[in-house]
Amino acid sequence: MNQFRKHYSREEARALLPQIREWLKHLGQVRNWLEECDSKIQHHFKSGNDVGGELANNWVRLVVEFQRLIAEFTNREILIKDLDRGLLDFPAIIAGREVFLCWEKDEEDIEFWHDLDTGYAGRERL
Repeated sequence: MNQFRKHYSREEARALLPQIREWLKHLGQVRNWLEECDSKIQHHFKSGNDVGGELANNWVRLVVEFQRLIAEFTNREILIKDLDRGLLDFPAIIAGREVFLCWEKDEEDIEFWHDLDTGYAGRERL
């Protein structure tokens, strides 16, 4: 029995790369903005100030946007292994076995795969 409902061919995963690059870029931006907002909130807490208003509203909007972007991957069963590196795994079937197609944001194309339990260290060329 397979662990994943969706399995990508190399062509299907490849076709998503332009959109995935945009999602990853936006995720990075939103994460940076969240970190800035968190820093401001912490400063207010330490000063004993109220943390409501626009600052709290911005934080909530950023959290919702971050969750929306993560859902783009989750709903497609694409696993984010390392957000900083843009390391993703796409469930796939190769030679009758459930595996991952493995891709990093700096790579031009999807050229590697690995078993479900080996991770990045077990990457092999397609």
